[in-house]
Amino acid sequence: METTATLRTEQAAKYIAQLCKHFAHKVDTSHSEGHGECRFTCGTAIMDADTDVLTIRCTAFDESQLKETQHVIESHLLRFAFREELQPLQWLPSSPMGKTDTLEAKI
Repeated sequence: METTATLRTEQAAKYIAQLCKHFAHKVDTSHSEGHGECRFTCGTAIMDADTDVLTIRCTAFDESQLKETQHVIESHLLRFAFREELQPLQWLPSSPMGKTDTLEAKI
């Protein structure tokens, strides 16, 4: 199963780096400029940064694990981005091509 959420922010690359560094002490992560992955036991969060958009794709074996993966990555993101007063992310099912509708959480 797979879902995607987007967040309009100029700090996308910074948040990816923060999340990957934070989780690296507990789970397998990888990070490069504008891209990061956190592989939890419940699923994987794949993050990509554009100039002003952070895209997070979560994958997991079943719905319960997918919800847990979403919760873990989103709760930490919202904590790290507290200065932006973000709204909860809108998770949308990913299409077979990895694209979703264009709903975004806005500042």
